[in-house]
Amino acid sequence: MKKVSKKLLQARKLVDKYRFYTLEEAMELVKKTSYTKFSGSVDLAIRLNLDTRKADQQLRGAVVLPYGTGKNIRVLVATDSAEIATKSLKAGADLIYSTAELEANLKIDNFNFDILVVEPKLMPILGRYGKKLGPKGLMPNPKTGTVSPNPEKAVAEIKKGKANYRADKYGIIHSLIGKTNMEASHLVENAKTLLQLIRRLKPNTVKGNYFKNLTVSASMGPSIKIKYDSF
Repeated sequence: MKKVSKKLLQARKLVDKYRFYTLEEAMELVKKTSYTKFSGSVDLAIRLNLDTRKADQQLRGAVVLPYGTGKNIRVLVATDSAEIATKSLKAGADLIYSTAELEANLKIDNFNFDILVVEPKLMPILGRYGKKLGPKGLMPNPKTGTVSPNPEKAVAEIKKGKANYRADKYGIIHSLIGKTNMEASHLVENAKTLLQLIRRLKPNTVKGNYFKNLTVSASMGPSIKIKYDSF
């Protein structure tokens, strides 16, 4: 049996595992129960009544959070256009690669970025590196806005605090909504923005309760249940 640390045990004592908290209560609690010395990530886990084997029930996309994710994201834009490169740098891009430079770095597994933004015409080239980029979550996708004819716009949104969401095969979405050093009220607004979007995206073919379970937790902290009617 895996030994549970004293810090985790103490954090668990603050949470009533049988209680469903309001969003406001949950965000206050997630800050208190994070026991790392650094500012941990705050993760929202949404279990939905989805059958992701069906095409119309596959939820994936991105949303700009009103208070950002609190995380410093390294954005790489790959382009052969000097104009797009200049605009992307002004928008906040951390790196600019030409197509040749991107391929050279991918071949040697130099992944010195968190998000890759490209124009649609580069996707056939990136397809060659799908086995490298895919498992790392680095493959650009139109649904998340990382494949765009206007890379500078995508960069600006990412830098403002864009959170990705994707329902896995069990219908569960895990999404970063901020850091534990952020104001609880800011975490609440970020969570509401994501949850209200997910609610609007409910497929017409879904019958019964859409939300099955909703929890929030710090990167090092216990899970906290949230009321479905609190957002």
